[in-house]
Amino acid sequence: MNNKKITIITIGVIVFYLCLLMAWHLYEPSGNFTELQPGADHRPAGHIRKADDVLIGEFFMQDASTQVSSKLKGEWPCFRGIHHDNQTTKSSEMKWMEGDFEEMWSVETGEGHAAPVISEGRVYVLDYDEQLSSDALRCIDLQTGKQLWRRWYRVTMKRNHGFSRTIPAISQGMIVTIGPEGHVMCCDKITGEMHWSIDMKKRFGTEIPFWYTGQCPLIDNDMLVLAPAGKDTLMVGIDVQTGKTLWGTPNTVEFKMSHSSVIPMMLSGTLTYVYVGVGGVCGVSAEEGSRGQLLWSTDDWQPSVVAPSPMQISQNQVFLVAGYGAGGALLQVDKSGSSWNAVIKDDYKANEGMSSEQQTPINYQGTLITILPKDGGGMRERLAMYSPSNLHNPIWTSAADERFGLGPYMVIDDKLFAFKEDGELYMYQLNTKSMKLLRKQRVMEEGIDAWGPLAYADGMLIVRDSKTIKCLKIASNSQL
Repeated sequence: MNNKKITIITIGVIVFYLCLLMAWHLYEPSGNFTELQPGADHRPAGHIRKADDVLIGEFFMQDASTQVSSKLKGEWPCFRGIHHDNQTTKSSEMKWMEGDFEEMWSVETGEGHAAPVISEGRVYVLDYDEQLSSDALRCIDLQTGKQLWRRWYRVTMKRNHGFSRTIPAISQGMIVTIGPEGHVMCCDKITGEMHWSIDMKKRFGTEIPFWYTGQCPLIDNDMLVLAPAGKDTLMVGIDVQTGKTLWGTPNTVEFKMSHSSVIPMMLSGTLTYVYVGVGGVCGVSAEEGSRGQLLWSTDDWQPSVVAPSPMQISQNQVFLVAGYGAGGALLQVDKSGSSWNAVIKDDYKANEGMSSEQQTPINYQGTLITILPKDGGGMRERLAMYSPSNLHNPIWTSAADERFGLGPYMVIDDKLFAFKEDGELYMYQLNTKSMKLLRKQRVMEEGIDAWGPLAYADGMLIVRDSKTIKCLKIASNSQL
């Protein structure tokens, strides 16, 4: 084919497609059209809502009878346990299991790090169902792992190191949860019946942290204590039974919500709610006559990201830790008459002393226990013990090959259980000067990001990684 014919064919193709394009623009379709009316497509009726409207607790499903073994009476009712110190005891009838701990059950979850609570033979965890794009409170039988019921609500989120973060709180037959986007839900702990809810973003103007809500609810004498750290409200007290607001603390310090939780302490003879927000540290009165009053605050220690909660180490001293290079700090709180004074007495980087990135340390009989962070120098990610009188030099550290990353740990009697972030469980014998490794056991075959705190009751230890919760029998009782 010569060049002249090729040119003619090319021009012809171009003209043809130009004519098609002009015809498409000039053509005006006509015909009889009928406007569709609401309901004409026979779609089931539903809730009309805006994109950011979340109907907290709107769905419920009971999977099985809510009855469980009446012999199980153990309690791990909230973040860090009954006394907020991450310590508990087993009954005198319980004996530690010999050999590897038996796996009682395993449950798959949405990706996250939310940890369970335990009450009277039931396990509760606020999961995130990725298929339904929903926060889901799940109630599980402690002995069998069988799901009893779940209550959930739609809230669309993007994965950011998983979704769920928080631990529920149980009191007076109620269970309270805080979802990743700050949605507070209160249900009956047995039946799952919905009682009331709060959207902290809408009610208080809360700014949710970048990695979602990490604050766990605190229930104090049938009163829920939250730190929304919103535009006008720093802290608030709510009646658990009714959802009615009892008191509020104005946010005059202009703190924002962190990943840390409110911890009750007796400081200088006064019951105090201590909170580390983005912007500083504060103490709010928990006393009957002045509850909700801001007692003291300091902005001399204000890391940009705070996950661990404050830990009391003496009658007027609070130990503070945070990751991402923040390290540790010692806060001293003194009262003189009606005046309060809060001063940072020591402040250092992570490689200069006791610190932690994610888990809150433990005060065991006057000895402080932590897992050092990734920027902790040569001792990074090891278990370590310190004296409150010397926060810079440890009195003991775990071996070089016993490194735990961001994994959790807790004390049961005089034993410390530490869970490596890859899913390996360690059990140590404790004294006030050292620890002795008693055993270790691979629990998760391919554990990933096992960061969720541990929970214990009735001889059962609950552990999790980012996608699986497992129950281990670590102590036995012939009566159960």
